[in-house]
Amino acid sequence: MDDLSIVGKDAFKNTVIELDKAGVEVDGDALKGTAIRLIRNIENINEFLDMLESINDFVKDATPIARQVGLDAIQKMNEFDQKGYVEFFRELTKIMDNIVEHFTVQDVRELAENIVTILETVKGMTQPDMLLALDNGVKVYKSLDTHNIPEYSVWKAMKELRTPEMKKGMGFMITFLKNLSKEENN
Repeated sequence: MDDLSIVGKDAFKNTVIELDKAGVEVDGDALKGTAIRLIRNIENINEFLDMLESINDFVKDATPIARQVGLDAIQKMNEFDQKGYVEFFRELTKIMDNIVEHFTVQDVRELAENIVTILETVKGMTQPDMLLALDNGVKVYKSLDTHNIPEYSVWKAMKELRTPEMKKGMGFMITFLKNLSKEENN
């Protein structure tokens, strides 16, 4: 205790000298009030220090985990980049930009209101028989020379209407239009 008293007096004396050199005046009453508050809140200070120690321990424990998560994320992003996902999503953003530039909010609302009908139509169009019919139509169209279409007179058209292919084609069109009218009336 005697040694501690000597060290304390020496530290106090040096502190007073340093404060005097710095031109700092210490209010004794304020210092006494601060000391009393410090002693009164010693339990709060201890709790705060315990909390700091816990935070420090948590940071020490979590740092390797966070580092590994970061490394795993970088590795996964590199893998996605190598597979082409990054470039793919970059191009998808261009699609979204085009949609935003060319459609209004009202267009999107109308799309939302009609999405079930649109999806039902797409579902119907992707059935094997419908895809085959569409594919046949595309093949026939591609095989046509649209620049050199022959001209037909009324008499030549009448003669063509009597061929089995035209009779079958007209039967298809008439049946298609009749069924379309029935659907519209339902």
